[in-house]
Amino acid sequence: MQLVTYGINHNTAPVNIRENIAFTADVLPAALDSLKQHPNVIEAVVVSTCNRTEIYCHLDGDYDNAINLWLHDFHKQVPDSLTEYLYQYEGHDAIRHLLRVACGLDSMVLGEPQILGQIKTAYSQALNAKTLGKSLGRLFQHAFTVAKQVRTDTAIGNSPVSIAFAAVSLAKQIFSNLADSTALLIGAGETIELVARHLKDNGIGRIIIANRTIEKAHTIALQVEGYAIALSEMPAHVAEADIVISSTASQLPILGKGTVERALKQRKRRPIFMVDIAVPRDIEAEVGNLEDIYLYCVDDLHEIIEENLQSRRDAAQQAEEIIDTQVEHFIAWLRSQDAVPIIQSIRANAEHESEQLLQKSLKQLEQGISPEKVLNDFARSFTNKLLHEPSRQLRQSGLDVDSNLVDATRRLFNIKD
Repeated sequence: MQLVTYGINHNTAPVNIRENIAFTADVLPAALDSLKQHPNVIEAVVVSTCNRTEIYCHLDGDYDNAINLWLHDFHKQVPDSLTEYLYQYEGHDAIRHLLRVACGLDSMVLGEPQILGQIKTAYSQALNAKTLGKSLGRLFQHAFTVAKQVRTDTAIGNSPVSIAFAAVSLAKQIFSNLADSTALLIGAGETIELVARHLKDNGIGRIIIANRTIEKAHTIALQVEGYAIALSEMPAHVAEADIVISSTASQLPILGKGTVERALKQRKRRPIFMVDIAVPRDIEAEVGNLEDIYLYCVDDLHEIIEENLQSRRDAAQQAEEIIDTQVEHFIAWLRSQDAVPIIQSIRANAEHESEQLLQKSLKQLEQGISPEKVLNDFARSFTNKLLHEPSRQLRQSGLDVDSNLVDATRRLFNIKD
């Protein structure tokens, strides 16, 4: 049995590859159910964000390439077409990877906090799908604890840098005075909420929030003095927007070239700045070819994100040291689990011997033998039965010049010289 991680992220694949194997909210339950039926899978958690898709598994048997094949098959990809972009970690490396991801050390934005919430969501989804067991359950809980420790003990989160922050920073470079600008935000998730707050903090003139569920859009709009609309109304409002930032879970583009062309005519060629944070992408790639459109996807935000990161890099060194220690702590826990069936077997054997001797003692009492003699016989017999096999093995180890068993026995029974 082995803990294994399979994944693809912003470092190994561009967005047009990542979007092909993203697990959106509507397909994730089916994916987890499919993994649960896989003959090699004991436990599984799927983490899918705009920057990564990762499958954490507790596997049994000959699992070589098993999840790679499953991933291609589930997303109907040509066999091996994704292999060059995928990474795989096992054992210690898989544990370390999850801890680094949870702490934001593997994110596009070093130390960004949103990933921890996304991992917690993935954990809850696996829990609901009943694909979590003792090992992965304990590992993810350990990751949450380590991430909290890193946030508390280092300055990893002190600099306000995130995908949302980077998008707003880029908008400020293009529009010198945000007070005269209108922003159209598409979606109502955590990233859009952060974008809305950053825009408001930077004095944006007007915010429109479009979402399939208008109640969610309205909740965010209230926080930033914005205006909520249904997603179906969005095309009619594009012409009002100087800034469009989109982050939904749609599997298909929701803003096409035709809609944007009509908006540009109404705006008399005034430019629109667009950021598509979603994976799969919300805005058709062809929109970027239009004049007066400045379209960026998540991969284009690297340069913005590189600024203001030095303090986080220093803190990341401290975080890596914490993770090194915590990986060993979890490995120690895993090793301790190897002893559980042995302990259970020892206890079961002791209880069996005890029960047999107890029945014998009860019969002796019924025959009128004195309780004192019965108790003495029971104690002597029970001690002999429990210690016979360990004593025989120790004597044999002496003949075999095996000092390891002798030393282990001293530790096991806490015998001092």
